[in-house]
Amino acid sequence: MDALKQGSQTFATLRSFSMRFSGIFHSRKSARLEEWIDDAIRSGLVSLARFARVLRRDVDAVCKRIDMPWSNGQAEGQINRLKTIKRSMYGRAGAELL
Repeated sequence: MDALKQGSQTFATLRSFSMRFSGIFHSRKSARLEEWIDDAIRSGLVSLARFARVLRRDVDAVCKRIDMPWSNGQAEGQINRLKTIKRSMYGRAGAELL
């Protein structure tokens, strides 16, 4: 990781922003999200600024997700499992389609 960060300033910046973003979710403190969005927009990285602008469009929902202890991960996992089974039953799970 250190070699990548030393080799690319863009990578180091993106990693820094991703670690901060992850920290916001793990700490469950949505108050820091607005600051993260502002910093991301000013970062000069086009893809990161675009992502931040999309987050800002629905910032209330994102903040609620950060603050709430619930997750739909279990349901999404079950849906993914069922879709995988269905694809395999219809012969559409082959490597050539991936």
